[in-house]
Amino acid sequence: MTTKQKHFLSEKSATILAVFIAGLCSIIYELLISTTTSYFLGDSIKQFSITIGVYMAAMGLGSYWSKYFERDILSKFVLVELSLGTIGGLSVPILYYFFEYLDRFDYQMLTITLIAIIGTLTGLEIPLLARIMKQYYPLKVNLANVLSLDYLGALLATLLFPFILLPFLGIFRSSVFFGMVNIALGLFILWFFSAYLTKSTRNRMQLAASLSMLLFVALIVFTKPLLDRWDDQAFTHRIIFSKQTPYQHLVMTKNKADVRLYINRIIQFSSLDEYRYHEALALVPLNVTPYPKQVLILGGGEGLLAREVLKHPAVEQVTIVDLDAEVFRLAKENKHLVKLNEDILHHPKVKTIATDAFNFLNDTPAFYDLILADLPDPSNEAVARLYSTQFFQLVQNRLSRQGVFATQASGVFHTNAAFWCIHNTLQASGFQQVYPYHAYIPAFGDWGFIVAANHRLDVKDYRLDVPTRFLDKKTVAALFSFEKDLLPETELAPNEIDRPTLLEYYLEDWVVWSKEVVK
Repeated sequence: MTTKQKHFLSEKSATILAVFIAGLCSIIYELLISTTTSYFLGDSIKQFSITIGVYMAAMGLGSYWSKYFERDILSKFVLVELSLGTIGGLSVPILYYFFEYLDRFDYQMLTITLIAIIGTLTGLEIPLLARIMKQYYPLKVNLANVLSLDYLGALLATLLFPFILLPFLGIFRSSVFFGMVNIALGLFILWFFSAYLTKSTRNRMQLAASLSMLLFVALIVFTKPLLDRWDDQAFTHRIIFSKQTPYQHLVMTKNKADVRLYINRIIQFSSLDEYRYHEALALVPLNVTPYPKQVLILGGGEGLLAREVLKHPAVEQVTIVDLDAEVFRLAKENKHLVKLNEDILHHPKVKTIATDAFNFLNDTPAFYDLILADLPDPSNEAVARLYSTQFFQLVQNRLSRQGVFATQASGVFHTNAAFWCIHNTLQASGFQQVYPYHAYIPAFGDWGFIVAANHRLDVKDYRLDVPTRFLDKKTVAALFSFEKDLLPETELAPNEIDRPTLLEYYLEDWVVWSKEVVK
């Protein structure tokens, strides 16, 4: 093998590596932007659909424009990589920064603009690489190699993102890291094929790449201070805990006696008034459950609902099913939360299971006397399915003969259509008796709950003899009364997995109140 042949093989290998990494980085940017926008705006189906559609259309535009690149293909490819790395790597920092300053429409336009730019640059990559590789392969082999390697890189990206990048690096660091990878790829191609470029071209590109790389190194170094600063802008109180889990962003704040938990910047409780919410959700249905020996809590991993349930001496076991194991860890180890939940997760009657509520109900053979759903609001399709007819039918299948079910049902005033949609969905799922009620929670507003069973319940007659701070006989009777302006104005369709009407109702109301802090 001659020296020339060795050089020929090395150039081919370098180009193949470039195709693979280019495909990997491009899909990572798409996933990062979709996830970030879903966190901030909700409705992940809509956000991922917009991202995929705009990204593919922009790729087509980039591919079309590539035909006008007739000379200096190698230098143009390096320029595309440097641009893609810089813009793609900065996409999440840009979205984080501008969330506090733009309204919903302008923020959506910003995401579309970023996706369009990244898609256009990605569309330029493949044709340019195919033309660079034409000296090594005939056309049909060249196209097959470029496309297959690009798609293989995309496959790796979709595996890396949920299993490694999101849980271990988080969205912000993943964005910056892959921006650096993209720029490093451009520098590698620039160095490897330097003989094919003029000295002035090399110098200009090396300077641009070095400046971009320095920017990303600075972002990596100062990631924590930047994230802390953005969190401080979003939260009025001092942050005492912040973590991005594989499922959500958890933040705890403290201001004197007020400890609050936020998930994806949406408040879950305030220690000053959480007892109102948890007494209402736990004790009202517990009062009408004849034999509450086995209790299942769906959500509620912070332990506050279990604290209320275990006030009843007849309860023998409380099983808490929460998707995020980090919430359980926080509830067991964080001193503020342990004090608030009275260290309930270490109680011998409490059992915790970190899994999806839908899957748990579908798989478990156990029956429960009381099932309580303390799940997040239906801001995306993954959560909306937990308020569907199919989900409520699974609940019914796991209830004992005299079993009772209750769920939180979002804000009665701020998301009125969503509340009554959940009510109608419970009726449509087969529950014979459905009783809506509501309570004023200062941190949330007028909050809705629904209790359901397949036998008649005397829900207004409160006889439970346990210590409370909020509920008494007179208060419970009043919870089931709704003022005229809180009643549904139109007929609302039930929520189904195949047609998530609840998500539509919730987001329509949420747009109006998106600047409010609600649960």
